[in-house]
Amino acid sequence: MSGVVIVGTQWGDEGKGKLVDLFTEEADCVVRYAGGPNAGHTLVVGSERIVVRLVPSGILRPKVRCILGQGMVVDATTLLSEIDELTKRGHECLSRLVLSDAAHLILPYHTLVDGLREARPGGIGTTKRGVGPCYEDKVARRGVRLGLLRHPGRLREVAGSALEAWAPTIVALGGKVPLLDEVLLQVQAVAGRLVPLLADTGREVHRALAQKQRVLFEGAQGTLLDIDHGTYPFVTSSSAAAGGACIGSGVGPRAIDRVVGLVKAYCTRVGEGPFPTELHEETGQRLRDIGREYGSVTGRPRRCGWLDLPALRYAARINGLDAFALTKLDVLTGFEKIGVCVAYKTENGVTDEWPSEGVENVKPVIEMFEGWSETLGHARSVEDLPAAARRYVEFIEAQVGASALVISVGERRDETIARGPLFEVRTT
Repeated sequence: MSGVVIVGTQWGDEGKGKLVDLFTEEADCVVRYAGGPNAGHTLVVGSERIVVRLVPSGILRPKVRCILGQGMVVDATTLLSEIDELTKRGHECLSRLVLSDAAHLILPYHTLVDGLREARPGGIGTTKRGVGPCYEDKVARRGVRLGLLRHPGRLREVAGSALEAWAPTIVALGGKVPLLDEVLLQVQAVAGRLVPLLADTGREVHRALAQKQRVLFEGAQGTLLDIDHGTYPFVTSSSAAAGGACIGSGVGPRAIDRVVGLVKAYCTRVGEGPFPTELHEETGQRLRDIGREYGSVTGRPRRCGWLDLPALRYAARINGLDAFALTKLDVLTGFEKIGVCVAYKTENGVTDEWPSEGVENVKPVIEMFEGWSETLGHARSVEDLPAAARRYVEFIEAQVGASALVISVGERRDETIARGPLFEVRTT
């Protein structure tokens, strides 16, 4: 078997789009295993810039098969518009795209509830795409799986039951309950295009691995947004950590040979929730502007701060990282001093561990590193980097206890330092 998981180690937006696209040069199959249209992955090839929310990032590689696993929730309109846009740009999709019939369908009442909740005080800062309410239906055992598109009678029954359950919430939030027939008309308008894509994707992934194909498992969001391991309750609704790859794609743990974490050279976060290293002054705005830190799905400005090592070591432990890919190192060019959080001050003293609770009350212990002024886009080896940038990378490696397999020095495919193959099977 040859399965590799690519997982975000922070609060998402670590640059999965570019890295998965880059790594798929070696892959035969890419499996998206969690999340929904709330996760935008940006792909830049030459002068072409494409944002995908549901389609796996390997879609730009003509020979790569792309699978949307059962751990996902799918907005049909978004998926079809992505397919149409990619096709218009000359990227043939349909023959290479497979959609799990066990993935759940986001319906109009999900987006309605999501938007109504976020309009009230106390919202957690969702993208209002209906992802959370759709996962709620899944857990409540009233969700509409995509396979029901083949069975209109059963679809009406399940969707009707879910809409009835949501009606009191919609009314309490000041909304108008949609008619079931209107909901079903929207579903029927897209069903004809989706049904031919449906399959038992767990079986498809298992077959690919059995045939010794190279399978890349693509996560969404980041470890610190994981429903179990993130900054609860300010988290996403799915398993964003590496363990979610097995759950969301239908394979066993032995299918995973390697886990590679994505680490942004600084930290960002979208929405509410604790962020120990957040910078509120000019430096934070400077990171946001240089790094173009605005949501690819919502356009919202991302909160920016220095790299957080206690959080990163926690993510390395949770995911079992074998290596990591360092992204956006080039954004730090021009900073005279670069901060790194090496520990936290807590009411019980200083610790270099991520706390199991109370992270919102910690104060970061910041160590300052010498910056560099040289541009990095030309670098194709670590030796090409300025001495200060090399020291920064080496320090992160030592702290994480893993090596940087890839260092991104720009947003284009070619602006990358690659230090070895991705599909290198672990021997221990």
